Amino acid sequence: MHKPMEDQHKTTFQFISEPTDVNFGGKVHGGVVMKWIDQTAYTCARTWAETYCVTVYVGGIRFYKPINIGDVIKIDAYVIYTGKTSIHIAVDVYSKNFEKEGFEKKTHCVIVFVSVDEHGKPVPVKPWKPDTEKEKQLAVYAEKLKALRQQISEEMEPFFKT
Repeated sequence: MHKPMEDQHKTTFQFISEPTDVNFGGKVHGGVVMKWIDQTAYTCARTWAETYCVTVYVGGIRFYKPINIGDVIKIDAYVIYTGKTSIHIAVDVYSKNFEKEGFEKKTHCVIVFVSVDEHGKPVPVKPWKPDTEKEKQLAVYAEKLKALRQQISEEMEPFFKT
């Protein structure tokens, strides 16, 4: 079943954090949160691209506050920029206690995927065009992050050589 075109750039997952998600401090383990982020972002990218996608960059994961075991988790992933073959996905992780009103943002990051064919070769993706003012701001944010990633890549280059 295909999502309507206006919904293809967004994906939301909701579930309850489980006791197996715990870290040594009694909260949800950061690695578990990163797995949730990757799964939600991949689903968003795959829905947009309508092809298999591979992760090429995960950047600036910001953990604002810990998540408690037993909280309701909501993860929003949404396209904020597309290149020729890439899809830039912003991800926000929220949680809420059953006794409280509303969700609270706990984590944010941007993940970049590349759409690939059955041989792993990059293939073009349909362009995403921002409509709202917020979407336009997010596209500018994505372009700034892209420039920063290029700088970081250049700084890291000597350390990739063996």
